[in-house]
Amino acid sequence: MADKAGNKLKQLLTAFWHKRRNRLEKKDAFHKILYVLLTLLSLFMLIPLVFIFTNSLKPYQELFIVPPRLYVENPSFSNFQELFLLSSNSAVPVTRYLFNSVTVTLLTVIGVVIVSALCAYPLSKHQFPGHKVLFAAILLTLMFAPETVGIPRYLVVSKLGIMNTYFGHMLPALAAPVSVFLMKQFVDQVPNELLEAARMDGAREFTVFYKIVIPTIMPAVATVAILTFQAAWGNVETSRLFMQDESMKTFPFFLGTITSGMANSVARQGAAAAAALILFLPNFLFFLFYQRKVIATMAHSGIK
Repeated sequence: MADKAGNKLKQLLTAFWHKRRNRLEKKDAFHKILYVLLTLLSLFMLIPLVFIFTNSLKPYQELFIVPPRLYVENPSFSNFQELFLLSSNSAVPVTRYLFNSVTVTLLTVIGVVIVSALCAYPLSKHQFPGHKVLFAAILLTLMFAPETVGIPRYLVVSKLGIMNTYFGHMLPALAAPVSVFLMKQFVDQVPNELLEAARMDGAREFTVFYKIVIPTIMPAVATVAILTFQAAWGNVETSRLFMQDESMKTFPFFLGTITSGMANSVARQGAAAAAALILFLPNFLFFLFYQRKVIATMAHSGIK
């Protein structure tokens, strides 16, 4: 009797193990197919990136091959030489445009991070009268198209007398409601008890903000820096509207003028391809190193 029960139990265990193994095999097969599909999708999404790199290294005889090729047969740096020699005889060299872009972008990133953090902290942790209305007004500005504030922005910059200055590039970007929203969502998660304990230990308000709040919301700070960097690095509006002095304009504006006004569609295309790579590469590298911060910020701020 005991032998029959043992054999029955053994059969049940064997059947369960076979079912379990079949499920695992099916699951593994599904995962393998999924990995292959995701790998193919990733390779497909890399095509534009590869094309930007290879296009900047193509000589003129390869730039205009139809259909376009993803690879380059005879890589050359002649496009970059053409780009930097393009304005060697003019009053403003390419390096000046690059210097302006780097300076404006760094100033804008630092300014937006500081202003947004200083705005988000009191909105979150200081319950002053009207703070909810003020935050709602900030969010309401997200509904306005950029074109609707073009004229008021121009009047403000003009009245302040900061045209043809770096502040004229930077000031319009300081009002960043998205950055304020992201930082406020993170500041909301900082325990009030922690801030009160720091104040009881004698910490001043600036010390609490700088030593406790800022280190806690570093993912949001990194995300705001990335978004601001991308917007400031590729911005041409301030150069077109607020800068009459050519030496104060930025590299994206110069890129738009390389092929404009040409009598044909062939001239300077090599220089334009090289300039496009220079404009794209900092954005790509900056986001590549800090992409995890962006994902962490979106996960903790309620955006899914």
